[in-house]
Amino acid sequence: MNWKAVLKILGKILIAEAAMLLLPIIVAAIEGEDTYFGFLIPLLILFALGVPTYFIKANNEEKKIYAKEGFLIVAFAWILLAAIGAIPFVITKAIPHYVDALFETISGFTTTGASVLSDVESLPKSILFWRSFTNWIGGMGVLVFVLAILPRENSGIIHAFRAEATGPTVGKLTSKMGATARILYAIYFALTLIEMLLLLAKMPFFDAVTTALANAGTGGFSVRNASIAAYDSVYVEVVVTAFMFLFSLNFNIYFLILTGHFLKAFKSEEAIAYTATVLLSIFAIAMNVYFSSVTAINSFGDAMRYSAFQVASLSSTTGFSSIDYNSWPTLSKAIMLFLMMTGGMAGSTAGGIKMSRLMILGKSTSADIRRMAHPREIVTVKLEGEPIHQETITNVRVFFTTWVAILIICTLLISIEDYGDFMTNFSASLSCVSNIGPGFNLVGPAANFAGYTYFSKIVLSLEMLFGRLEIFPLIILFSPATYRK
Repeated sequence: MNWKAVLKILGKILIAEAAMLLLPIIVAAIEGEDTYFGFLIPLLILFALGVPTYFIKANNEEKKIYAKEGFLIVAFAWILLAAIGAIPFVITKAIPHYVDALFETISGFTTTGASVLSDVESLPKSILFWRSFTNWIGGMGVLVFVLAILPRENSGIIHAFRAEATGPTVGKLTSKMGATARILYAIYFALTLIEMLLLLAKMPFFDAVTTALANAGTGGFSVRNASIAAYDSVYVEVVVTAFMFLFSLNFNIYFLILTGHFLKAFKSEEAIAYTATVLLSIFAIAMNVYFSSVTAINSFGDAMRYSAFQVASLSSTTGFSSIDYNSWPTLSKAIMLFLMMTGGMAGSTAGGIKMSRLMILGKSTSADIRRMAHPREIVTVKLEGEPIHQETITNVRVFFTTWVAILIICTLLISIEDYGDFMTNFSASLSCVSNIGPGFNLVGPAANFAGYTYFSKIVLSLEMLFGRLEIFPLIILFSPATYRK
């Protein structure tokens, strides 16, 4: 284990978070708020921890990063960033109890959007900005952010990049990881800015900025108690819906479009499957809601409007809401639960299992059944026209099995305290491991997670980390075998 390489990268990540804390301090100054110390103290802590790592001397061999180091860097980084990033909430008394503040911060960085707050509109704007900004940073990934600004890169940093990125496989857009990170963040920043400018037509400036930041990371933290429903604007809903979908697409597609490879971008199997799933879900829920006797939606146009927003919100794992869908019929809820599990595309800012993994599971299972019927037949599993290595298929199956196991175990653990019904606890667990935010019943879009005990909040916080880091970095972090020589 090259601990010196791990510590040097972690130091850069801590310094990067210290720089991030300057932005809410600027917001506090503009708004005339006395929340400076809430951000200054963690900033100083981050500097105190990060600066000494620059003086660690290491030879070329000690600087190398392998797969194990990559997983540990990502796991340690996310835990440290959340642990220190929670301090502003406690010092400013926005969230007095540290466990609650940690839950909120982990929810922000993992882009889950689950909250313990019932009245966000009463909070200082600097706190609300920090909350939304954690969504934005967490969406693309803290390590990708650091790679984008690093003056030089470690030859093995690709291992850490893959450990943090979403989806079964990750490659480089260019020959250098630093350049790849900068391209990804340039696309990310440009899309965020475009949405922000569009929202300014119907939103106050601060609301437009924070909504765009939260939407880009598919995090869903809103500065309004009623989320997007507070604006009561079809225009706002259309813009937010469109960008929730755009941010749930693989960012490689945007790179292909920018480099003129239009045909390859639009022929993506995963993109076609994901888009078809979204469109079919919108139509099915709209029909179900419109013809149901339990809802008060009498216009098919309104049914399509609300359906499109909620499908985009849950499939992208953003978690914004434009209506309380707790009153919707059972079929609509079942479709939404499926979308919560599926999530967006690999290489996006969305959470969930990812469409590509489900496609690999389906194709590999079909191939296995075919081999049973025809043992001598050679069956090749392909995705995007390329053969899928057996190692990738095995990793996807291990991921899916472990993901389901975590969902079930955490549902049972938070059910110990006997809070709410089964749907409340199951959807709470599902929303956390899929990084969505709202669930159903007591954790629905009009409610929050404040009713859970500290034990359950810690369980759900770990589940959010498992979901965002896609399981393996945390398993390797907690495995005793990792630290054996």
